[in-house]
Formats: sequence, structure tokens, C-alpha cells
Amino acid sequence: MTLLRWAECTRTQLRAVLPDALVVLPMGATEQHGPHLATGTDALIADMVTRFAAARAIESAHRHLVLTPCLRFGASDHHLPFGGTLSLSVDTAIGVLTDLGTSIAASGGRRLVIVNGHGGNRGVCHAAAAKLSARHDLAVAVVHYWELLPAVEDTPVPGHAGEFETAMVLALRPELVGERFARPGPVETFAAPGVEVHDAAAWQRIDGYTDEPARATRERGTEWLEGCVSALANRLIELARVE
Repeated sequence: MTLLRWAECTRTQLRAVLPDALVVLPMGATEQHGPHLATGTDALIADMVTRFAAARAIESAHRHLVLTPCLRFGASDHHLPFGGTLSLSVDTAIGVLTDLGTSIAASGGRRLVIVNGHGGNRGVCHAAAAKLSARHDLAVAVVHYWELLPAVEDTPVPGHAGEFETAMVLALRPELVGERFARPGPVETFAAPGVEVHDAAAWQRIDGYTDEPARATRERGTEWLEGCVSALANRLIELARVE
């Protein structure tokens, strides 16, 4: 089996493999990540985790894998007040994913995996997947890459520009990590266990980033990166077995 990159293939090559291939589409965001991380953090991590996982999975996959370019914009309106954010509205983000999936189906694709790298895209990905599976002969799987890791007790995963994401960027592109400072004290948020809360004011209270990025190390980031890549590779292998 072969790993192909959509953008490097001709239409003839794609038409030949898409009906039996597994198409993998990473999606991130371009948004503020506190005063210390690059705005492209989510797209960087989603893209690299997917690339590494696909390269590993193809060694055991039962069908070809086709990797699309990373979608580097997502639903990030809640970060607009900080600046540095390029956001799609929720409706537009759903529309973009739906249009891309429709294009894949029109080219002959029948299996799609969306690898999400941004918490704000969760609902977007599932809404688009539901629309695509109902309207086309397309089976769509959604993976939020951080959820593949075993539970991490002492660090919020993924957080936002906190220890986890900062460590992952240290492992991938350390030059994109700026100076980090310890927080002056704990930050209270409107939250409850097992409940997802949407509270725009909370982002202002925490200055646009969570937990303690100063604790992040390249070594731990490398460990987490390997865990995500290995788990995603296994999931791609499993999905590629499905007829």
C-alpha cells in the first residue's frame, strides 16, 4: 500500500485510488496562543501528528492512505478580542469542511478521517461529518488527536497554550516557543466536572491561555507526541480494515 499526498497527485492518480483509499484530513486553527506560542500552534500539531501517524500506519494498512493539505483555519471567534486570530465563523467552518468532503466524494472518495487539532472545532467536525455521511456515499470518522492519549493526571489536556501544547511545540518547533512566566496565582473559571461550559469572559480572566506553560519540557512533549502519533496510527490501521 502507498501513502499519497493529495496536493502532489494528478487527477488521474487520485481517481485510480480514491474509491478504495482512506482519505485523512487534518484540521487546526490560526489563533492567539497566549504571549508565548505561535498562532499556528493547533495547525502545526494537527498536521505533524497526522503526517507522522500516516507514515507509520501505511506500513500495516490494508488500503492506500491519501493525506490532504492541513486546513489551517477553524472556529476561533472566542479568541478574536486578543488579536492575532484568523477565524471562521461556526457556520462557515462547517460549510468549508462539508464542501471539502463533498469534493472528496465527487472525486470518488468513500472514506474520510478528519483529525482535529482545535477544541473550538469539535462541534464543527461532528456537524460536518453528520451532513456528509447523510448526503453522500461517504463514511466519515472524527478524531480529536489529544483524546487518544491515556489520562494525564497532572496536566490539562489539551488545555490552550498551557503545559501540554507548549511541550508539544517544544518537541516539534522549539524556535516557536517564546519566554514563559509562572502565573501569579490560581485562576478561577466557571466550570463543573463533566460539563462543557462556553464562557467568553473566562478567556479574559485567564489572559487567553490555560494552566502552567512554564512547566513544559521538550522531553515530555516528545513523549506526548509519540503517544499521539502511535495511537492515531493504530486507529488509521483499524479504520483502513473496514470495508
